[in-house]
Amino acid sequence: MAENDQDRSTERLAGYATLIERYDLDVIPNWHRSLVTTSGIRRIGSSEGIVEETYPSKYWPGDTLGNHLEFALKYDGTNLAILDSLFREASEEDFLQYVRSRPTGKYARRLWYLYEFLTGKMLPLDDLKQGNYIDLLEPDEYFTVSPARQIRRQRINDNLLGNSCFCPIVRRTETLRSFETADLAGRCRRAVAGYSPELLRRALGYLYTKETKSSFEIENIKPTSTRTERFVALLQLAEQEDFCRKPRLIELQNRIVDQRFRDYDYRTCQNYVGETIVWQKERIHFICPKPEDLADMMEGLITAHKSMDDSDVSPVVHAAVISYGFVFLHPFQDGNGRIHRFLIHNILARRGFTPKGVMFPVSASMLKNPADYDASLEAFSRHIMALAEYSLDEEGRMTVHNDTARWYRYIDMTPQVEALFKFIDQTIEVELTQELAFLANYDETKKAIQKIVDMPDRLIDLFIRFCLQNNGRLSAQKRKSHSDFLSDEEITHMEQAVLAAYGDMTSNAD
Repeated sequence: MAENDQDRSTERLAGYATLIERYDLDVIPNWHRSLVTTSGIRRIGSSEGIVEETYPSKYWPGDTLGNHLEFALKYDGTNLAILDSLFREASEEDFLQYVRSRPTGKYARRLWYLYEFLTGKMLPLDDLKQGNYIDLLEPDEYFTVSPARQIRRQRINDNLLGNSCFCPIVRRTETLRSFETADLAGRCRRAVAGYSPELLRRALGYLYTKETKSSFEIENIKPTSTRTERFVALLQLAEQEDFCRKPRLIELQNRIVDQRFRDYDYRTCQNYVGETIVWQKERIHFICPKPEDLADMMEGLITAHKSMDDSDVSPVVHAAVISYGFVFLHPFQDGNGRIHRFLIHNILARRGFTPKGVMFPVSASMLKNPADYDASLEAFSRHIMALAEYSLDEEGRMTVHNDTARWYRYIDMTPQVEALFKFIDQTIEVELTQELAFLANYDETKKAIQKIVDMPDRLIDLFIRFCLQNNGRLSAQKRKSHSDFLSDEEITHMEQAVLAAYGDMTSNAD
């Protein structure tokens, strides 16, 4: 322990960590934290989900604002929320001094552009007249849009996913690189390729209903048959229309919530997600953006959607950024979660990720893995809860007292993208593949049973269902109530047909 304390005494913060401490910034922690040691070798560890990297003394950048900004971009990555907070606190003259000292340097040009991008203020610097254009984000390290927007002033290719109103960052982690090479879209196409159009049509009806019920059940809502039918009808439109536009989002909200709680514009009051513990005592899980900040954030989200729609960015990255961005902005009083999950379908279908005419029940995977789904939301929400200052009145109305906008505008959505890739992987492997196999086996079992006893389809369906609910055997109770007209020999052969198709199974029939 004493040795560890001694090691710590020889280390100094660098990059974002230094700047956060020096300027006393209230920010969501960066995913990477840098230290420089006066002795020792480069080493990497982790603490509370943050990568902590210690560099040898030769890496020490110096003491100025520019020194640590450049170090941060090199080693800590691009964190727009931290940069936005910093640029509003740091001396403009100190920043100008840094840029003027190396006006053609790639890090200085990037930081110069980001300063003006984030603050909306043009610095007293002349436009660059020569030099190659450089990418704002390195495509090998981040998911970016292409073609990029060329900025003549700093000779920068702005390849960000969004604009200054809403601009998430997604890092190319090892997890995401692995999913990129896994060809999930190809796996999805191959999963359905071997089945007849008739079987796919039947499966589609079931999958639409399963997705609808799962999406509602995640929020502990049991929809009426009418609400189920309305949501299924919307899912059937997912591959045909772009719903990520303000009028369509409002229409979506109106069609999935109780008519008494329809919104006709974005919300105008402070919203939050919580639960009542006891009388006049709320447990708050998530605080939404202030209503006065919401309109331009939503405009930014829709602009980011259009930008990704016109680019070659991964459809899964696109779907995750927009769907999770939507639910974090929470633009309506009700229905935000269901719209969030609907947008996943809408984007994946329109981008051609899922085969035409195939429903992709990703909500079922989320429902089966609630801890993973909650973690994908809490990766952002827990930081907001630590930073937002709020109060509740006696009627449960919330007031947020500090400026929170930048935390919602510039989210590192890497955890959410990783989560959606995992849910999609599970959906292909379990919800889609197994459901299609189940139906195919069902058809074969029905044919086999019809050869044993030529009886109505409804009774065959019941027999198979009852067997699947009882490890492949017909229980004595079900035999007495539904199949007393069958002989022992017929039942034995019919059970063998079920077992031949499904093996020893526990309940799989709804």
